[in-house]
Amino acid sequence: MTQDKAFSNRRSFVGTVAAGTTIAAATVASPSIATASRTNREMVIGSGEHQFRVEHQWAKLPDSFHWQTTHNVAVDKAQNLYVIHEGKADLTDHPSIFVFDSAGKFIRAFGSQFQGGGHGIEVREEDGEEFLYVAAYQNVKSFAKMTLKGEVVWQRFAPIFSGKYAEGEAASPKKVWGRDRFMPTNFAFLDDGGFMLADGYGAFLIHRYDKHGNWLSCFGGPGNGKGTFQTPHGIWIDDRGEKPILIVTDRAHNTLQRFFLDGTYIDTISGFGLPANVDIQGDLTLVPELVARISLLDRDYKVVVQLGEDVARISADKRKAIRGDESKWQEGKFVHPHDACFAADGSIFVAEWVRTGRITKLMRIS
Repeated sequence: MTQDKAFSNRRSFVGTVAAGTTIAAATVASPSIATASRTNREMVIGSGEHQFRVEHQWAKLPDSFHWQTTHNVAVDKAQNLYVIHEGKADLTDHPSIFVFDSAGKFIRAFGSQFQGGGHGIEVREEDGEEFLYVAAYQNVKSFAKMTLKGEVVWQRFAPIFSGKYAEGEAASPKKVWGRDRFMPTNFAFLDDGGFMLADGYGAFLIHRYDKHGNWLSCFGGPGNGKGTFQTPHGIWIDDRGEKPILIVTDRAHNTLQRFFLDGTYIDTISGFGLPANVDIQGDLTLVPELVARISLLDRDYKVVVQLGEDVARISADKRKAIRGDESKWQEGKFVHPHDACFAADGSIFVAEWVRTGRITKLMRIS
């Protein structure tokens, strides 16, 4: 999800938000639930001004590589797509990041150092040059700034001086989970060149860093909401108003929480199914939900349309067998959207948390 929004203008924030309020997305709007129509040539989902042609398995890998569990996606200014998958720790020579051109043709691969823990990926423009930001959890437990070709600019590990992490978490990271562990998941970028980083699987904190990757502060932690979290998996900056607002997907609580950039809690928006991340383009906010749809929200965070919805069937799959059996995937439906991002033309790329990986392109047609 490209934070340098060359195609998304800063706009005035509609309405006034009051601290401590809770908004239910499912009740404040009457969502237009997407339906699928089949012709001999294409599958179209959506409604009204938000209709998309579905291209499952849009990105194709050469035979020398294989898909593993796809996690996140990002688009650069040339409309190349960057895909990161978790990867397998024992396949140390296999890349975790693949790059495709605007037609889905493979360009290059790199990032074997993230195997076993690949997670978040974003593209950011800085002084006219674009960079990748990568977050990795599990056995890797670090985040890095890279060139678009994969050269490492810097790499950072757990901010031990924050006082939030176990001894050795930075010096000798191991695949150990807990609230005193560092498991970074996603980024949100700030106008001053710094960024926010979600420790979505570890200490449940939101960290703030300067433009050089130096730790500044943090807020959050485990709890029942209203400033604390249960898996703060995704983050994004809504800079369309007079003051920028940080959106955090509090995944296990099925909500979005909003904050001012100093960590002051604003409100909670409910009605999602394990929301995983956020992207914004113009008036639309994009929320991939792990169970099992893509939601588009308006400027007031009301549901406009929901795409590829298969919530009842996926929710009933308690053993998560569907994610490992492609024969059970249904055309025009999603299984586990883990990340999604806008392309410049309003199309949407979706990465799903499925065993063999899947990248779907929703080509905007209206």
